[in-house]
Parts: sequence; structure tokens; C-alpha cells
Amino acid sequence: MHPAHQTKDQRVCARRDQIVDASRLCFRKHGFHGAGMAEIAKMSQLSVGQIYRYFVNKDAIIEEIVRRIVFKKIQIMTGGAHNLKQMASNLAHRVIGAQNVDHSQIQCPELSPEQNEIDHALMLEVTAEATRNPVVAKILRDAESKLFNEAKAMLTPYYPNMPEEELKARLEMLAVLCEGTAFRRLAHKHADSEILKTVYNQVFTKVFSDYSPLHTAEN
Repeated sequence: MHPAHQTKDQRVCARRDQIVDASRLCFRKHGFHGAGMAEIAKMSQLSVGQIYRYFVNKDAIIEEIVRRIVFKKIQIMTGGAHNLKQMASNLAHRVIGAQNVDHSQIQCPELSPEQNEIDHALMLEVTAEATRNPVVAKILRDAESKLFNEAKAMLTPYYPNMPEEELKARLEMLAVLCEGTAFRRLAHKHADSEILKTVYNQVFTKVFSDYSPLHTAEN
């Protein structure tokens, strides 16, 4: 849409998108400390003053980036992450991000493999920054809590007889496996992926076997 035909809200959203896209690239290339507002302004083709009209500081940009990544994760998760067999396969093959998306059938930059790689790298940067920046640490905690609660709400209908504390314990285990896999993507894989998938399936079958799901995992 041509800027002249946009509403005020659309122009604000477009400008924020412009800043966020530039910031993602800057943070990916230079890290949070190395990417200053001047660098972001140059990449976004805006002035530093213009950026401050939409974000009060760099932490606010980080918060928006994390919010968008988590929102995308929730969309992906609610589209089928209750499928434990698929999750076992994803973990075994170190597939992180848009897990069940057929990229040949869609044209969505946010779900592209390239963008998923950028998002993954940015979340590693966020985690590192959270160890020394309490503002970023809170952003990360809040985002993780939202994602965990969404996962709990999604799985509850599939295991209606499972006590809440039991469900949370299993979700915590899944979170550790997913996050650990994400951090190990750059490390050498010491196990065959198909054997590893079998092991994950055995683990999931064991930890969820005490409570029969309302629907099968294939549904």
C-alpha cells in the first residue's frame, strides 16, 4: 500500500516494522552491545530521532523483537505441537522454528527458513544479554511465561484427566528438551537421528502413558 493511502495506525505499524527489521539485522551482525542506535538508524534509513518516536530505547526494540518471535512460536505451536511423534522427529533432526510448515506451498517471509535462523540466533543473543541486563532478563522471563502458559492451555484439552502440576512437569521437560536442542544446533550430533527419534518417542510414550489423551497424537 502506498504511504499516501495508509491510515495513521498503518503508517505507525509500517515504521515500527521498518525499525524492527533493521534492528534484527544489526543485532544479528553486531550483537546487542555492538549495534547502537546510530547503526540501527543507518540500516533503517531513518534518523535516530525518528526511531525514538517509536521506541523509547534499545531495550524496547529488543522487547518487541522477542514479543514477535514468541507470538510466531505460539502460532506454530497451536498448529500442531501437541503431536508428540512430530516433536520427537523435530528434536531428533534438530528442527527448530516453523516445524511443520511446507515452505514450497506458502510465501510468508516470517516463516522462511532464513528468518527462523535469524530468530534462533537472536534468541541466543537475548539469553546472553539477559545474564547482564535485568531489563532484558525480565523481557525474557515474561515471554517464556506466556509461551509456557499457552502450551499448557493447548495441551490441557488433550489430557483432561492429568492434574495441572503433572502437566506442568511434563511441559517443563519438553521445554528443556526443545531449548537444549536449540542450543546444541551448532554442536556435533553424536547420535544417528533415526535412532534418536526412537529414543524420544520412547520417552514421550513413557511420560504421557499414565494419562490417556482425549485425541490420538495423529489427530
